[in-house]
Amino acid sequence: DSLDFEWSYWIEWGREHILWLLVGHLLVSQMSQLFLGKYKPWCLMVYGMVACWFLLGIKGLAVILLHAITSFAVAQFKMPVLTWMCSLTLLSTLHVPAVEEAKRKWYDTENEYYLLLFTLSVRCLFYTSFSLEYCWHGSTQKSSHSFLWMLAYVFYYPVFHNGPLMNFDEFSKQMRRQEAFSLKTNLGILIVGMIRILFWWLLAELMIHLMYIHAIYSSSPPLETVSYWALGGLALAQVQFFYVKYLVLYGVPGLLLRMDGLKPPALPCCVSRMHSFTKMWRCFDVGLHRFLVRYIYIPMGGSQASTLGMLFSSALTFAFVSYWHGGQSYLWYWGTFNWLGLIVENSIRRLLCAPPIQHLT
Repeated sequence: DSLDFEWSYWIEWGREHILWLLVGHLLVSQMSQLFLGKYKPWCLMVYGMVACWFLLGIKGLAVILLHAITSFAVAQFKMPVLTWMCSLTLLSTLHVPAVEEAKRKWYDTENEYYLLLFTLSVRCLFYTSFSLEYCWHGSTQKSSHSFLWMLAYVFYYPVFHNGPLMNFDEFSKQMRRQEAFSLKTNLGILIVGMIRILFWWLLAELMIHLMYIHAIYSSSPPLETVSYWALGGLALAQVQFFYVKYLVLYGVPGLLLRMDGLKPPALPCCVSRMHSFTKMWRCFDVGLHRFLVRYIYIPMGGSQASTLGMLFSSALTFAFVSYWHGGQSYLWYWGTFNWLGLIVENSIRRLLCAPPIQHLT
């Protein structure tokens, strides 16, 4: 079953190029930690830029640099509103037909163009995180919020194409922290991590080859004939595969982050253990959740605001998620239903916590 585009796409790129570039990053990281400790961030930055040039070409590298420079220039005003306007404008350029057509001409295949598109979408979150932290930082933190640190963050290769997301404040603190280097310890982490990822990858391949979840979903006649119980089982099978898929897609870069002495966002929790919208959003893509809470939900008032303010904060958060994923109509429906689910869930939770209900129980 080859109808899961995301899995087929990243596995193909991984086998051909990305996996080997990640091995290169691992070697550069370990050697720079061993011989050039305090210059490690800059060695990894240069390697990330070279890897970007190799896969996306000089024009792709130039576009990413242009986005980063533009975001950094706007951040000099230290106005978060301007930073958000800049980021949303740069994100919107990814869907301008004339710009799309021009970028397509840079590459021989659609897959290469999509790699640039996915990379720019993920990079948007990274330079937005840096720029907002720059707006908030004090004068004493100027050296840790330089343009060089922005490039080190934006071009950090393990999370370059697909994430997971790590906010700049976490990345900077952990990358600047010097710890004792142990090749033996790192080798143990690598071996155990590779065994776990290999198990998840084999499980995902078995699900793809034996269950044909996506092939069944692509054809309406079978769905119209089966029972509601069968439809529920198919839906559960699909989200289970989605979970296993991201154990691999986030597990590989997460392993490299640990090898670099960083603490990656936790891997997704098993969807079978989740019973609430809140837990799903908190525990599936932890890096994205931290980004949304730190840069959108809390600045807009969050849970400390009035009921209407909290509803507006969460609505704005889901609106950004829908727009960042592409902004197609089905994504707006998806975001709206998730937002409504959270509202219903939190309303019921507050009702059950009310003194009269507590007294009855």
